[in-house]
Amino acid sequence: MRIKLLFFLFFQTVVVTAQQIEPIQADRPDQTETPYLVPSGMIQVETGFSFQKNDAISNTNILPSTLWKYGLNENFELRLITSYTSENNQNETISGVNPILIGCKIKISDEKGFVPKTSFIGHFSIPKLATKAFQGDFYAPKFRFVMQHTLSNKATLSYNLGAEWDGFSAEPTFIYTLTSGFSLTDKIGFYAETFGFAPQNDIANHSFDGGITYLINDNFMLDLSSGFGITKNAPKNYFALGFSFRI
Repeated sequence: MRIKLLFFLFFQTVVVTAQQIEPIQADRPDQTETPYLVPSGMIQVETGFSFQKNDAISNTNILPSTLWKYGLNENFELRLITSYTSENNQNETISGVNPILIGCKIKISDEKGFVPKTSFIGHFSIPKLATKAFQGDFYAPKFRFVMQHTLSNKATLSYNLGAEWDGFSAEPTFIYTLTSGFSLTDKIGFYAETFGFAPQNDIANHSFDGGITYLINDNFMLDLSSGFGITKNAPKNYFALGFSFRI
């Protein structure tokens, strides 16, 4: 009888815990990162392929880029980013692994009134953990503050502000993103977004994109997205597809 009671209590605990975990929230496919963290003790993998036309003679393809995440606790998430790039410029092609990025996401606040749900994301790249052609000269930091407002039970407004370094100079590039997300059904969502990059000593570039996500189940999601440059110095267009899952 005691064994049956203990088994019943254990089973109920597992069920309640599972019910408390929300459907997967991913940082892809948009440029705006989510303030949500991976649930404690879970591993989440977000991977995808992108094909970008930079200008009339060059393009950059990511084949693929993968974000590995682990929920250490409800306030802290460990992160690792790996990516393989192919850069084509007229008749020359350079391919290889980009510097690996190591970082974390830290919860700052829950949403309350006008205060958005907010987290901080920080990474730094390891220059020598890359194919020789893509190795940087310095350890390069990247950071952003990620915020989200709930507009209704089907709509959200999210935005990011931050900066990143390229590993070759001390000059930062400032980042902004602004996106509106909508739920068509419990499984289908879409977004529209504007984002840009502003180098310290160069002209800022701005782009627009949009995409759709499909939730296979609470732990597996597919995505499809595309965008184009608004300013002349931005990439002409891009197309991306991918998926995210957690265990």
